[in-house]
Amino acid sequence: MNNTAKNTTIVKRIARELGFDFVGISKAEKLVEEEEHLNNWLKKGHHGQMDYMANHFEKRIDPTKLVEGSKSVVTLMYNYNTNLAQKDPNAPKISSYAYGIDYHFIIKDKLKEFLFRIQEEIGQVEGRVFVDSAPVLERAWAQKSGLGWIGKNSLLINKTRGSFYFLAELILDLNLEPDGPIKDYCGTCTKCIDACPTDAIVDDRVVDGSKCISYLTIELKEAIIPKEFKDKMDNWMFGCDVCQDVCPWNRFGVENKEPFFQPSDKLLDMSAEDWIELDEKVFQVIFKKSPVKRTKFNGLKRNIQFLKPSQKHP
Repeated sequence: MNNTAKNTTIVKRIARELGFDFVGISKAEKLVEEEEHLNNWLKKGHHGQMDYMANHFEKRIDPTKLVEGSKSVVTLMYNYNTNLAQKDPNAPKISSYAYGIDYHFIIKDKLKEFLFRIQEEIGQVEGRVFVDSAPVLERAWAQKSGLGWIGKNSLLINKTRGSFYFLAELILDLNLEPDGPIKDYCGTCTKCIDACPTDAIVDDRVVDGSKCISYLTIELKEAIIPKEFKDKMDNWMFGCDVCQDVCPWNRFGVENKEPFFQPSDKLLDMSAEDWIELDEKVFQVIFKKSPVKRTKFNGLKRNIQFLKPSQKHP
């Protein structure tokens, strides 16, 4: 076994030992097709107020400009799928990825340990770790390395376990054996497109971010959500799981085993009335170290207020 093959085996073994469900490898090189796709997406304004998507464009499509001397991109998948749900069916809903402690904290620690162990077992290896925190096209790299395909909802879908996964990357100056992409298995299915409450999936694998409920409840910083979305939010107050919930491939999902992703009983027990009466003190207790902190207390209250049904006049 040559050094490249040996090092590839080591990297994949360490990934499994650290609890990552899937690992794939690609050569670090410019993403030519994705460059055109991203350019068109930005030109059409589908990024809304997410101006950061236009920043560092060259680094976003070329890892060799992001990490000097990089040769390989290692992409990892970490399960957050759960069968747990909020108990009150009328309560405003939170995307399941935000049920527990912020994934950035959990996965970043694992990635740092990953890089340390690679250096320990292989030797002098330089690189950087990423988990939704820098200009990296995570889904493109996951697809390129054979972990799944980009679905019509623009999310990465794994053939054996679905799409309820966090993606993370190590970009290394280490030659590794690349994995090839797999075929697209969406076929003629349009369930995600048909189910989207705000018609945000505007084309095959193209999501108008400015219409997406996740964008409206998290990224949009305006004091008021645009009135055109009134009564179209499907009762989501933070994020949205609709396009994943209806995806047939998610029937293969398994329960995650990460203790830090488990929701508190307090969160699951909150009734619709409890959410309407939410104050900042309760917010800080329930969402300590939670991704929901991103929208802040006032943002979540804005979302909850917007979910109230429109007044019907006789």
